[in-house]
Amino acid sequence: MEKSSNRLINEKSPYLLQHAYNPVEWYPWGNEAFDKAKQEDKPVFLSIGYSTCHWCHVMERESFEAEDAAAVLNENFVAVKVDREERPDVDAIYMSVCQALTGAGGWPLTVIMTPDKKPFFAGTYFPKHSTGGRPGLMDILAAVTSEWKKDKARLVNNADEITEAIGSRAARANGGSGKLNKELLDEAFSQLEKVFDSSYGGFGTAPKFPTPHNMMFLLRYWRRTGKEKALAMVEKTLEAMRRGGIYDHLGYGFSRYSTDRRWLVPHFEKMLYDNALLCYTYLEAYQCTGNREFAKTAEEILQYVLRNMTNHQGAFYSAEDADSEGEEGKFYVWTRQEIMEVLGQERGEVFADFYNITPEGNFENGASILNTIDVNLPEFARKKGMSQEAVKIMLSQGREKLFQLRDSRVHPFKDDKVLTSWNALMITALAKAAKVLDRPQYAAVAGKVVKFIYSNLMREDGRLLARYRAGQADFPAYLDDYAFFLWALVELYGATYATSYLNKALALSEELERLFWDDKENGFFFYGSDVEALITRPKELYDGALPSGNSVAALALLKLARLKNSKKLTDLAEKTLMAFQSTTEAYPQAYTFFLLAVDYHLEPPRQVVVAGTRGDTTTEKMLRILGASFLPTTDVLLNDGDNASMIAELLPHIADKGLVEGRASAYVCNNFACQAPVSEVKQLEELL
Repeated sequence: MEKSSNRLINEKSPYLLQHAYNPVEWYPWGNEAFDKAKQEDKPVFLSIGYSTCHWCHVMERESFEAEDAAAVLNENFVAVKVDREERPDVDAIYMSVCQALTGAGGWPLTVIMTPDKKPFFAGTYFPKHSTGGRPGLMDILAAVTSEWKKDKARLVNNADEITEAIGSRAARANGGSGKLNKELLDEAFSQLEKVFDSSYGGFGTAPKFPTPHNMMFLLRYWRRTGKEKALAMVEKTLEAMRRGGIYDHLGYGFSRYSTDRRWLVPHFEKMLYDNALLCYTYLEAYQCTGNREFAKTAEEILQYVLRNMTNHQGAFYSAEDADSEGEEGKFYVWTRQEIMEVLGQERGEVFADFYNITPEGNFENGASILNTIDVNLPEFARKKGMSQEAVKIMLSQGREKLFQLRDSRVHPFKDDKVLTSWNALMITALAKAAKVLDRPQYAAVAGKVVKFIYSNLMREDGRLLARYRAGQADFPAYLDDYAFFLWALVELYGATYATSYLNKALALSEELERLFWDDKENGFFFYGSDVEALITRPKELYDGALPSGNSVAALALLKLARLKNSKKLTDLAEKTLMAFQSTTEAYPQAYTFFLLAVDYHLEPPRQVVVAGTRGDTTTEKMLRILGASFLPTTDVLLNDGDNASMIAELLPHIADKGLVEGRASAYVCNNFACQAPVSEVKQLEELL
């Protein structure tokens, strides 16, 4: 029997389309749903998730595809589906409700509320029927239906109280007096040190998330203080993650998190934002250590993204699912027998032993996740009676053969929507790779994505949009979109020294302030002043799997302010920092990206101006040295002789720093005082 579709069939979101043939009469978020709830006097059942969410799939199979559950929802509720990646504003507000009511959060997010969007119940995944002490969805729906009919006033009153509490909590989360100082950085380091897993790297216990900004903070803390422990924590974590099953040893790229403390068993979904931020972090670690494995990992991440996650116009997809053929991880795992059949006995044994593919397996049903957690190449080669080079060649050939075979399997679902914020993070990673590895082709790829955003995700009136899919852009962009894109443009200037990116960044910073700035309390709101008003207008600061928009905005604005020598931008950035000072003092470990901005702010301004033309040997060598060095609080500008008029207009403060006796030269300026220019590459190295 052919299924009939519900209202989600007209949406572009892959997640909403996954539910378009549910028997539940889903509505997308909008006036139609809430007007119906008011007219029929029904509570609203809100379900929030995303297309690659494993437990969202489970709840759909158990409940939303079930006729009896759908009948209860359709009769007694107005059911609304939201893609958290399209509407992070809705998700942020109701996730804060869930966390306040239950002490935890996650997806699928399940919320029941009044027709005026005020919540009175929240949770995450619920099985269809109560089991093991966990309430079932059918029982919850029955209880709410009964209560709504008997004592609706009590539920409405509860909803009013919850809404008021969430609103006041958002207001309390901001403000502060006093000074941002290095003690805040010391305390964050101390907190991270206490929860660091010295055996396997990472922070806390299972499940373990990569949280790249923790490591970015530690690298800066090491540079600031000289504490080797900070660097060692980063090295241990990055090496352990690279060896673990969280890393795809055949196709590259990282999964979202590890379910165990050894980084062995991942939650197999791959997110664009994780891979962008991890690429950036591995590149910074390479700058600090010279460890080629870190550079190699960064390039492999980019190889994965460019191969698997890029559309024909050059923009990046959002995610790949954990499941294929209804099983989590099925696409990625191998049995030892499969390895022997594909590679033969001799080669297969070497490969399987190296990647810990055992007869009993380390995953489900005797299958194994490739990993090198307990292997040491020199020792392995010695035991096998082979040279290290011979082992490397055999492993490389094996990986290639298995990758080709794996490619013929049923692939996990790919969420092919393009998100401005996540694409901006990938632009940032590409810009970093271009600079650190001296690979201009990465900057060219990043530039293509910038063009895509301006062509496809910008309204005619200049308003940035958040999502593009199937030829259609929608949803006025959020703070994260503006802040992440601002950071990307600043980084791309640092990789190319093309002033067009600075011009774009300056225009974007004006829109950022106009649409999101809080004139009363300072800081940036999550959604713009020109869009639908929700039950509260939050200001996010917590740096979770993704850094917050306020954290990224603070750093990007500070960098742009110093590049442009703009007091206005400096004031805006400093007000942002001060707005959240008291929040960060309470638990600085939770705001490590914000602390990148604090670290940058506390460092006296340092600029290096290279005067020369692109293509000149000395100019290029100087720029290469600066790009390869870890200088997170140093700003590099190029006074390009071929663009003198543009430099004079946009960056007048560097226009007088020109060639010395016709030779390319570098000016190192500390705290607005410049040393004598140098024209020898070796002299610049010594100054750095």
